[in-house]
Amino acid sequence: MKNEQLRNVAIIAHVDHGKTTLVDEMLKQGGIYRENQTTVDRVMDSNDLERERGITILAKNTAVHYQDAKINIVDTPGHADFGGEVERILKMVNGVILLVDSAEGPMPQTRFVLSKALELGHRVIVVVNKIDRPDQRIHEVVDEVLELLLDLDATDQQLDSPMLFCSGRQGTASYSPDVAGTDLIPLFETILDYIPAPDCDVDAPFQMLVSSIDYNEFVGRIAIGRIERGVVKQNQEIAVCNYHTPEEGPRKAKAVSLYTFDGLTKTPVTQAEAGEIVAMSGIGDITIGDTICAAAVPEPIQFVQISAPTLEMTFSVNDSPFAGREGKFVTSRQLRERLFRETLKDVSLRVSDAEGATDSFNVAGRGEMSLSILIETMRREGYEFQVSPPRVLYQEIDGQRCEPMERVVADVPADNVGSVMEKLGARKGEFLSMNPVGSRTKLEFLVPSRGLFGYRNEFLTDTKGEGIMASVFEKYAPYKGDIQRRNTGSLVAHETGESVTYGLYAAQERGALFIGPGVPVYQGMVVGVCPRLEDISVNVCKKKQLTNMRASGSDEALRLVPPRQMSLEQCLEFLADDEILEVTPENLRLRKRILNHEKRMKALKSGK
Repeated sequence: MKNEQLRNVAIIAHVDHGKTTLVDEMLKQGGIYRENQTTVDRVMDSNDLERERGITILAKNTAVHYQDAKINIVDTPGHADFGGEVERILKMVNGVILLVDSAEGPMPQTRFVLSKALELGHRVIVVVNKIDRPDQRIHEVVDEVLELLLDLDATDQQLDSPMLFCSGRQGTASYSPDVAGTDLIPLFETILDYIPAPDCDVDAPFQMLVSSIDYNEFVGRIAIGRIERGVVKQNQEIAVCNYHTPEEGPRKAKAVSLYTFDGLTKTPVTQAEAGEIVAMSGIGDITIGDTICAAAVPEPIQFVQISAPTLEMTFSVNDSPFAGREGKFVTSRQLRERLFRETLKDVSLRVSDAEGATDSFNVAGRGEMSLSILIETMRREGYEFQVSPPRVLYQEIDGQRCEPMERVVADVPADNVGSVMEKLGARKGEFLSMNPVGSRTKLEFLVPSRGLFGYRNEFLTDTKGEGIMASVFEKYAPYKGDIQRRNTGSLVAHETGESVTYGLYAAQERGALFIGPGVPVYQGMVVGVCPRLEDISVNVCKKKQLTNMRASGSDEALRLVPPRQMSLEQCLEFLADDEILEVTPENLRLRKRILNHEKRMKALKSGK
């Protein structure tokens, strides 16, 4: 039996192809807002970091009503680093809307999310979005999407997927690329006609797979998932079990409160039945991948093991001379609790104690972006800590040491093709293809993950800010050999004190500075970048010695070059192997692992 009044659909796409903007318009045209209600753009990106960066980090659930049907929509992240989110969300839905930019066409993450949807046998509605772009190439993009479906071994039915042409910002959809739409009715109609209604076996014992976790200060963890079969009632006795840990056995619990999604709110309900996506609170230690069942019939549902992390960083307690001045949470116990709490929400994150250190923790994730989001979130919460440079996780496969490889697509102006190919070649990149698109060229490479550390800034410089680069994890391959991480050195503060204009003026001849005057510094802190591949000690605290022959105003005014402001991602990319980043709520400070100059030189000579 199917519930024809219900559809569950996920929106999947590469980053910045317009998923969240399209959901905005679906909510407006689905009658969620009052006539006179004021709304914000990208309403689904609800946390500060998402709104600032213009990206979706966590999958969100919402629902709209069209005719007599309720359409549950899941807005998923587009960044490869949050692929763990997308993989598990696809278990909740019966079909997907694949969004493709009308100018960029299919990108690496498009391939990744589409392959996951096809593996699960989901029906796909292809939506070519942003058709009002002046540089759109709709007909070519349609061919590229069909090529991608063939490449991913889509079934005949999936190859016959309906195609729509949308402008998410205008809120229009049409069946033809040459005819502009007036509203999103074609999209709603296609969802109802093509996406299958969920199976609705209400007589079988209750069973639900937890695909997502929400957190609330008052009720704790909230499990979100689709009910596979049966009916659940508020305050019902339930059992929790997991397919991958059968030895632990089922745990008894109670469904304290139940919610369904309606627009942007959770609506409390007293019971829900098969096919519906619900949120349930009251189960303390629930985690993603657990199955919630009727107490009498504890049958776990098989759950896709999330792909293993490819990158690791060490988080440790801040031990710099300025430790404890700016943060609210500074101890190893607080740091440990916070990191392990994050693993409850983020299924692709792994946290373990670092070997031989009581105050350090290894945090492994899918990419630099996901780890930098965690670092930024923690510093905003008042945590103070240090992080090491990112390092890749190797695997032993058939007796060979293998490293993670990424498929990189670079869309660059035709004039900059040479420099991009040269730089990625030096980073052990394997050239795959080159396609001219108008005045630009699309390049495709397979590059070791560690070869991309620190390259994004260089890439933007080489392409004068016009290049677009995206990457997604492809596979593990045999180790490609040594790659030079950085071809610049650091300017390192020689003493502790406060930076002054006189000392900075002398130091800026050696390279670009990261700080201006009046900034507290300590010995061993990195205050700038040196163009040569060597570290240079500079004394930025040096004052001009005044005598009765030299007055403070007798020289001409010293002109300082404005310091280079570094974002968190730029700091992480800049780090050399012997450097660490000090993170506090107020500052990001780059520093040497060994602060004392003499000890650092000795360690360098002994090769440690």
